[in-house]
Amino acid sequence: MPLVLPPTVVGYYLLVSLGNQSWLGQWLQQQTGHLLVFHFSGLLLASIIVNIPFAVQPIQRGFEAIPQEVRDAAACCGMSPLRTLLTVELPLAWPGIVTAIVLTFAHTLGEFGVVLMVGGSLPGETKTIAISIYDKVQALDFAAAGHMSLILLILSIVVLALANSLSRRFGRKGGYHEL
Repeated sequence: MPLVLPPTVVGYYLLVSLGNQSWLGQWLQQQTGHLLVFHFSGLLLASIIVNIPFAVQPIQRGFEAIPQEVRDAAACCGMSPLRTLLTVELPLAWPGIVTAIVLTFAHTLGEFGVVLMVGGSLPGETKTIAISIYDKVQALDFAAAGHMSLILLILSIVVLALANSLSRRFGRKGGYHEL
């Protein structure tokens, strides 16, 4: 099981390390022309970092489902390890990769801790639906919070169902559907 740190904790450390008081934050500001904190690009980077653990296991299982004989056959045909990875293993591991992408996306939709820490709540820039739901609850507008939560729930279920469907379809075509 992968180590998953609380997103707020990771968000805090990313806020400190990417902010204008750190050497990394100052260097990135010189390179990009803006701070990454409280900016969409920083929010995207933080979301990727926090959600990596959700992607590792499906990708790992996708590659584990490839029989060693397939790799051996590619080596016997004179394929380099890089060519084997690109032309044999990646296409066969595709169901695991698709599952990882979709799970990560679905988890990111409802992410709150790292979004608030690194991105803040800037309308049109870093405000997400999870933060909007929080704002509605704080304003005691439970009806709006409930509607937005329902939309997020339905979207997440649709995304997960799509991932499951694609994983099964691609898995059957490749012959490796033990994922």
